[in-house]
Amino acid sequence: MFGKGLLTGLGITFKRMVGPNITEFYPEQKPNLPIRVRSSMGLEREKCISCNMCAMACPNGVIKLTSEKDETTNKKVLKSYQMDVGRCLFCGMCAEVCPTKALTVTQEYENSVFEPGDMQWDMIKRAERKGKVG
Repeated sequence: MFGKGLLTGLGITFKRMVGPNITEFYPEQKPNLPIRVRSSMGLEREKCISCNMCAMACPNGVIKLTSEKDETTNKKVLKSYQMDVGRCLFCGMCAEVCPTKALTVTQEYENSVFEPGDMQWDMIKRAERKGKVG
């Protein structure tokens, strides 16, 4: 039949038009995300023992950390923690292998930036900013 595809498409359009609204008004209303959404990373510096297991587990080599030995306690202390989030898959393997659960996958989804260099996250500074805000 000539025009069968057109009628099918118009039928779908009509059903959507009279059905429930599926549009979310994003800036005004935050979406209700499923529990398993992985869209950002979080670090608790106090918990980190600088074991470097997260960097070794990362399939893309996103994580770079440095540490120094504290002479008084004879333990490693985290000095810097960098992530190239532009290359991150948010697979969560780094968070899984963390023995102290210092690194977590979070649902923070507003991570857009204008410059590619802004995808280089200093996780220590991000954690400090988050502590001041929240």
